[in-house]
This record gives sequence, C-alpha cells and structure tokens, in this order.
Amino acid sequence: MKSPYKGKTGIKRLVNAFGYSIAGTLAAFKHEDAFRQEVILAAILTPIAIYYGETAIDQALMISSLFLIIIVELLNSSIEATVDRISVKHHKLAKRAKDIGSAAVFFSLINAAVIWFLILVK
Repeated sequence: MKSPYKGKTGIKRLVNAFGYSIAGTLAAFKHEDAFRQEVILAAILTPIAIYYGETAIDQALMISSLFLIIIVELLNSSIEATVDRISVKHHKLAKRAKDIGSAAVFFSLINAAVIWFLILVK
C-alpha cells in the first residue's frame, strides 16, 4: 500500500517536513509533561554548558547529551501515543513497548549525567 503522503520532492518536501517537525514539537510540548520538563532542563543547562565547558568539544558533548534526551523523549512519546491509539487496554506487549521506551529515556539521562560529571570533575 502506498502512502498518499509520500511522493513530494524537492523544496516542497522540505517545507512539508519542516512543518511536520514544528507540529510534532508543539504537540509534544502541549501533551507531554516529561518533554516540557526536559526542554526546560536543556534551556537551563545549555548556558551552563557553554560557561563551564572548557573546550568546544566539552561544550558540544554537554549540549548534545541534552539534545539526545529530548530526541529519545520524542521517540518514547510517539511509541506511547501509537500504543494508546491501538488500544488503551492493558496488554503485556503494550506495557513492554512503553517500558522499553521509558528505559531508553532513562539511559539517555544517565548518559548525560556521566558526560557532565566527567567533564565538570576533570
């Protein structure tokens, strides 16, 4: 089955993709508490990373670790929305999908904490 949304090319595709990205970001900000918290955390910590990162590489690692948290949270939220769209009934596979998404967010948070610790404590 071919998607009716595929087939646009060139600038039109880029414009549409940008619009979908903005819509997705706004939807996540409106409906996902964890996403809002992580965006606020990144907004607070980004200037701190710029100030305390001694090199551009330090700064890039610290900031990219924050963006990774946001990216993983977006993926987790999309998994949860998809599972809930299919059914809100308790099902072991739905729980597994949601738990695995949550674990991915958890490990992205640990990753950021380790990066920040190693850079700030050196």
